[in-house]
Amino acid sequence: MPIRIPDNLPARKTLEHEGVLVMDSSRAARQDIRPLQIGLLNLMPNKERTETQFTRLIGATPLQVDLTLVRVTDHKSKNTSEDYLKAFYSTWSEVRERRFDGFVITGAPIANIPFEDVRYWKEMVEIMEWTQTNVHHTMFICWGAQAALHHFHKARRYRMAHKAFGVFRHQVLNPRSVWVHGFSDSPMIPVSRYNDIARDSLSPDLEILIDNAEIGVCMLDDPKHRAVHMLNHLEYDNRSLADEYERDRKAGLDTPPPVNLFPNGDTSIEPENRWRSHAHLLFQNWINEIYQTTPFELDRIGT
Repeated sequence: MPIRIPDNLPARKTLEHEGVLVMDSSRAARQDIRPLQIGLLNLMPNKERTETQFTRLIGATPLQVDLTLVRVTDHKSKNTSEDYLKAFYSTWSEVRERRFDGFVITGAPIANIPFEDVRYWKEMVEIMEWTQTNVHHTMFICWGAQAALHHFHKARRYRMAHKAFGVFRHQVLNPRSVWVHGFSDSPMIPVSRYNDIARDSLSPDLEILIDNAEIGVCMLDDPKHRAVHMLNHLEYDNRSLADEYERDRKAGLDTPPPVNLFPNGDTSIEPENRWRSHAHLLFQNWINEIYQTTPFELDRIGT
């Protein structure tokens, strides 16, 4: 089964070129099934690139998925036109009465700002609380995960001595977890962050699923809040870290090349994607578990 996204969304051409099945609205309406309702709260400035990365992974499922793109209400985007946002996105205030089988909350490039100083923090808190009543299962990613760990568990975030930047080998600590079925023991995972979560501040309600002793916790299970927290970036494409590196260099920053990204460390060679299979596994495990456990009646979600 394909994913259903807005007919004119730019990501559609990319997905179709890659062989991901995409369904138009008229075809979806003729199918006598209940598609999974998945929401994506996109907090990144480059909306088109981020939505393509996530729809690529969500759309690679045999189940029919209706994807709703969501943005915060109390925020004016500097990088995406208002016409684009109005055409393809709903504000959270417009979807807050809806219920979702799954909901993804992305990262945001505001790692150095205290949570409470983020301009849309009040709405972010409302959204996180809303996931407990209107969403069956939530995936928090990068800054979204840091925010959720801070809000729900009072986990302490701290700035590392050096930015963790590159593709790092991690360890799967609980291969029996439904979220990491099929993962290799030590997957390579893209990382781009200045902050880590203090281990001694983690609640006993949390289970670390993927870890790296050098650069910190990668992924945690949070069954109490029907959530997983992914602090790194399996959704990245092969150019994500490379483009970030080039932006930093053009801005005059002395950023070293991403670790383990460029073949033989040669920044003139196109980087390979060595984490794609684990990205697909994570999202297929997540969608499959949602499908197995979500109520058939949408109004029972979150109860």
